[in-house]
Amino acid sequence: MTKTISTKRIYEKANTNDGYRMLIDRLWPRGVSKEDAKLDEWNKDIAPSSDLRKWFDHKEERFDEFAKRYKNELNQQTDELERLKKIATKEKLCLLYGAKNEKINHAVILQQVLITNK
Repeated sequence: MTKTISTKRIYEKANTNDGYRMLIDRLWPRGVSKEDAKLDEWNKDIAPSSDLRKWFDHKEERFDEFAKRYKNELNQQTDELERLKKIATKEKLCLLYGAKNEKINHAVILQQVLITNK
């Protein structure tokens, strides 16, 4: 059974309740030191491709299409998705991202995919 899978901006202070802290951005977030990040893992591979990230450009009107394209990319990463689900069965998994918008970003899509298998 899955424990909690949460999302959180990397700029928020690390908390002991976060569980396994995984940065899921391809690029290191500006202004965050490796020490302050308190990461268990930096998983660049599960992040959207550079081309998709640049196309999306955090434009709200592109989010639905971005979500569809990112889910297609995730469908090619079944082993990695299974590994993340396995982590989430043992402890809380906190998906960390650098985007400013807490509702329109790849972390919420990945969270949904991990929880619903869709």
